[in-house]
Amino acid sequence: MQFLPLGRSGLQIAPLMLGGNVFGWNVDEKTSFAILDAFVDAGFNAIDTADSYSRWVPGHSGGESETVIGHWLKRTGKRDKVVIATKVGADMGEGKCVRKDYILRAAEASLKRLQVDYIDLYQTHFDNEDTPVEETLAAYAQLVSQGKVRAIGASNITPARLQASLAVSAKRGFPRYESLQPLYNLYDRLNFEADYAPICAREGIGVICYYALAAGFLTGKYRSAQDAMKSAARGGRMKQYLNERGFRILQALDAVAARHAATPARVALAWLIARPGIAAPIASATSLDQLKDIMQAAQLTLSAEDTAALEKASA
Repeated sequence: MQFLPLGRSGLQIAPLMLGGNVFGWNVDEKTSFAILDAFVDAGFNAIDTADSYSRWVPGHSGGESETVIGHWLKRTGKRDKVVIATKVGADMGEGKCVRKDYILRAAEASLKRLQVDYIDLYQTHFDNEDTPVEETLAAYAQLVSQGKVRAIGASNITPARLQASLAVSAKRGFPRYESLQPLYNLYDRLNFEADYAPICAREGIGVICYYALAAGFLTGKYRSAQDAMKSAARGGRMKQYLNERGFRILQALDAVAARHAATPARVALAWLIARPGIAAPIASATSLDQLKDIMQAAQLTLSAEDTAALEKASA
């Protein structure tokens, strides 16, 4: 397994990151434990979650995913085998918030749920431009100095705020965002490639992209409105992909998958893994079979012909 550096953080991660959004939501604790065990036992090490997972579920208050991961860490003793990434800033009852006092409180709550002494990568989940970047970074600086956080990253942040944050970190000696977690996949390319990729390349920021399979569309499971209706969790998001360009991408994925005796999901992830500047795509699994499939993406090498076909279809 080849491990890649995550920015300049000193963290090293395998080329696929496990999304923890499903833990405690549509995957129960027993299955979550089995998925986590299989992922780590296969040589992978990076797990992504957030304090807000899964607050969108009726009756949930947030923290469910972190709690499941915390129970797994306590049961297995595998803390030293994993890089734990979580996030702060999503609405947990106080709106999207990145004030210093809020971040410090939220970090303590995440540490408690995860049952760990430190978070490897603590990320700004959603920015709030009413809060000066200096205040947000000062909170992270305190957490790093206390040994509660090793490195910081950002997710839903504008290019301007990202660059402003990097400038303040350099000027004030604060920790800087070492990773970016953007929306990026074979379908959703333009925003990242045009606005963020140049910044990440210039600044040496590691990229861990979410919705790597476009909410499941790139698995090939959803090819019509009727298919989308079968999934209460994912169906509503499929409308944006069920169009001429989306079908063209699926056709290219099918062709490349057939050449490699692989699945469309595996090919879509392999394309991301091979992209310059991408440290790891993030993908979740609701079963061991799904996990086994996506993990094989790390061993799938696409040819120049494969890559050209995928990029032409998704241009």
